[in-house]
Amino acid sequence: MIRLSSFSGMIHATFKGLMLIFFLTGTLEAQNLRVGAAVRVITPNPLLPVSGGIGIPHPVTEKRGDLFARAMVFEQGTERFAIVNVDNLGWTSVLGNRSRARIKGIRPENVLIGATHTHSAPDAYGFPDASGKSYADLAYLNWCVDQIAEAVNEASANLQPATLKVAMGEAQGKIAYNYYAPALYDPRCGIIQALASSGPRAGKPIATLVNYAVHPEVLGNSRGILSPDLIGPMYQKIESTIGGVALFMNGAQGGMVTADTRLTYVKEGEQQKEANTWEECIRIGELLAVEAMRIVDKAPVLKNPTIYCTSRKLEFPIDSEIMRYILQKSPLKYEVTKENFVTTQLNLLNIGPAQILTVPGEALPNVGYYVKRNMHTKMPFLFGLTNDAFGYMLAKVDFNSFKRYDYITQTSLGEMTAEIYMEQAIKLVKESPKPQDQ
Repeated sequence: MIRLSSFSGMIHATFKGLMLIFFLTGTLEAQNLRVGAAVRVITPNPLLPVSGGIGIPHPVTEKRGDLFARAMVFEQGTERFAIVNVDNLGWTSVLGNRSRARIKGIRPENVLIGATHTHSAPDAYGFPDASGKSYADLAYLNWCVDQIAEAVNEASANLQPATLKVAMGEAQGKIAYNYYAPALYDPRCGIIQALASSGPRAGKPIATLVNYAVHPEVLGNSRGILSPDLIGPMYQKIESTIGGVALFMNGAQGGMVTADTRLTYVKEGEQQKEANTWEECIRIGELLAVEAMRIVDKAPVLKNPTIYCTSRKLEFPIDSEIMRYILQKSPLKYEVTKENFVTTQLNLLNIGPAQILTVPGEALPNVGYYVKRNMHTKMPFLFGLTNDAFGYMLAKVDFNSFKRYDYITQTSLGEMTAEIYMEQAIKLVKESPKPQDQ
């Protein structure tokens, strides 16, 4: 015979057990990773002149491929962030902040917007000429701002349960080299691939992000062609082969890690023949895609990897007269907190075993290598030209030290830019949690 008090105790214990199971299950479900992706075409119609840097944009008569804004949103529990790539030479925080203000459900500081750095897209800096006149099409740029926000909002609306594959390896073949010193570049290619974990496309890619350092300037800005350059064929190859959305985030490609279009291999100072054609864009872009898919193919599937996002503000002095002039005269109206200083945002992400740092410009390879070897991971990613695009970033010992570096010195904010960045990036790494064990 069971006494009433004992029976009540059993019911109470059972109830507590069921509540604990319910709580734990609910907590685990709430922490499941979800990923969404979306794309917007940002090709101007009619076509606009294209910019490869400081100076008046060049007129175009045709296009080879479309320009895109591509977004990938990650969510786990209360953590949500977005990674966006834009097919342009650079995408400033002035434009990025306008998109952030239109994005729903994600804190502005958790939206990372980076440029692929194609040299065959319209001017997004508002470069002024000697008289102070700019040739940037502000209506087009405002439209792009809206398209970026729409892509992120759609990606958020498309969030679905996901697993991840994260990998890093050397990309093989004739893809990139350093024009200043051929072997001084980073051949590592990092890939973050989100796979649907349920539904009719379970096990298939939602999105594949490729991180690699290269200048997409095969066509350049003087051939009368608007194009995403080699990045366009990379998108198409990945998407037609494995499906999902392909994204590209550039790396430390400054001074001058460029596409390897060489037809001849000559000594410095001698005339070198190159294949600066759309066919070469296809060859290099598809090769990069094939290598990225090869590297990620054997990576283990991570069922519920942890994610993390943080940010901080950086302040750089503007020592360059050229850069001061651009920032002062651009119709974009750059936000300057105090005279001859500019503020930008640095982000750190942990995505499974990968750790990611943003770079607000074109860091030289040695700067990139130094930061990467101080990151808490065997899979260090650098998202170059992200959140801002403040010219070249070279160490103070390199700044104005070689004739070869005259141009990149002139188009850098100053000799302390990379020094400040490296110090603050490594400090942020030390203050942040380590990524998931590999």
